[in-house]
Amino acid sequence: MKSTRWAGVLFLLITATGWALNWPAMKILLREWPPLFARGVAGIVASLLLIVIARCSGERIAIARELWPRLLLAASTNVFAWMGFSTLSMKWLSVSEGALLVYTMPIWAMLLAWPILARRPSAEGFVSLVLGLAGVVVLLGGQGFAFDAGKLAGIGFALAAAVLFALGTVMTRTPIPVPPITLVAWQVGIGCVPMLIIGLLIERPDFGALDHAGWAVMIYMTLVPMAVCYLAWFATLRHLPPEVASIGMLLVPIMGIVAAALSLGEPLGLRQIAAMALTLGGVALALRRKAPAARRAAS
Repeated sequence: MKSTRWAGVLFLLITATGWALNWPAMKILLREWPPLFARGVAGIVASLLLIVIARCSGERIAIARELWPRLLLAASTNVFAWMGFSTLSMKWLSVSEGALLVYTMPIWAMLLAWPILARRPSAEGFVSLVLGLAGVVVLLGGQGFAFDAGKLAGIGFALAAAVLFALGTVMTRTPIPVPPITLVAWQVGIGCVPMLIIGLLIERPDFGALDHAGWAVMIYMTLVPMAVCYLAWFATLRHLPPEVASIGMLLVPIMGIVAAALSLGEPLGLRQIAAMALTLGGVALALRRKAPAARRAAS
């Protein structure tokens, strides 16, 4: 049992590290390619790779007709909104701003469950909301809230990514009965196709703009966050309880912010640290609230 738990921790660290390093990697890639096009290309290639892996693992790739509406909803919220809008936000926000705003998702899921599922937040839930919002205020208030249009657009896209992902989580109350790797492959592919199309039509990318560093980041973004990390995440869930794995994923914004400070020279001072402590403390409370409910349902 102990070795199983440690294996889960190892897979969790692999997942968190790969996803965390993707935040500064996106900032580097955006210097040369526009966000939707870059994310769309990486996602479609990763989707094809995951289909091959699923096939080699013996998973059934075909999707039953009655599951398509749920799959389209999941792809729209989990991929197009979550990945696409969070990447767009990086045009105007620092990694600390974008990552902390996007990772408020569990707080919005808790709030959306109130009108949609009639699941009223507890007192602990309201405390998590206050902590999360306080962290955002601390982070964004360093400039006295004097934002230009670009900054407001970045904040809007980051919050839209968090809220829409939360909406998809609340509306999809039961797992889609599709093998895990196949499910991710279809979601990523379906969600990234419109990104690629919109990117080609609106962003007009320069196909020859990538230098060696850009290609290295593109290869990393395709293989690690969208392939290796998803496989490691499924392995994590086989070894650790879901609530433990979810709270452990709060390492992603922390590691991403530290990596951006080291690699891109982004600020990491007392304000950023206080914002991380407040925001992620609130998110951890919102995630903890799910654990007792899950245990009651299982008993």
